[in-house]
Amino acid sequence: MRIILFGGPGAGKGTQASAMCARLGIPSVSTGNIIREAISTGSSLGVEFKKYTDKGELVPDSLVIDMLKERIARPDCANGYILDGFPRSIPQAEALDEMGVEIDAVVSLEVSDEAIERRMTGRRVCPKCGESFHLVYNPPKVEMTCDKCGAALVQRSDDKAETVRERLKVYHSQTEPAKAYYEAKGKLKKIDGSGNVEAITALIFEALGL
Repeated sequence: MRIILFGGPGAGKGTQASAMCARLGIPSVSTGNIIREAISTGSSLGVEFKKYTDKGELVPDSLVIDMLKERIARPDCANGYILDGFPRSIPQAEALDEMGVEIDAVVSLEVSDEAIERRMTGRRVCPKCGESFHLVYNPPKVEMTCDKCGAALVQRSDDKAETVRERLKVYHSQTEPAKAYYEAKGKLKKIDGSGNVEAITALIFEALGL
């Protein structure tokens, strides 16, 4: 299956994509992860991406589309994949059509802006091993210290309140129309993303008829 996973920043797309991958045996293609990896390695592309992500803006379509084409052409995507973070706009959705990609279903995790802001501003990550924590929902055993490797936790720049609000504004103005694009094709499945992880996963598989 080829599935698109929609949801505002912090809606739980990464968590649900992992559960779906495990069950369906297909990879998750997260443009956000690919972009963050490029930024962390300091590659020339990463430096370009950082100019946009630091301001809460979307990376330009041309850069993202080229990156995605290369990723889905790899052998592990031959039997399908889950797109997390793409398409984020109607031009990106149209670019998928132009690539000849036939999407089977579009899952949208519906979470209020207020809940998203609470989730994201509380997130902390380990810069050394990548482990994630949340000050309220998944706090480290020792304050601001990674349970796994003992390094000091940090807040990512895109998890700061002002950046989160900007990302939500961008999501509503650019990505909501892309949802409507797939709704018109009869492929959109809206899922209440405010419950616990297992309940949301069950709702997704039910909507997909699995």
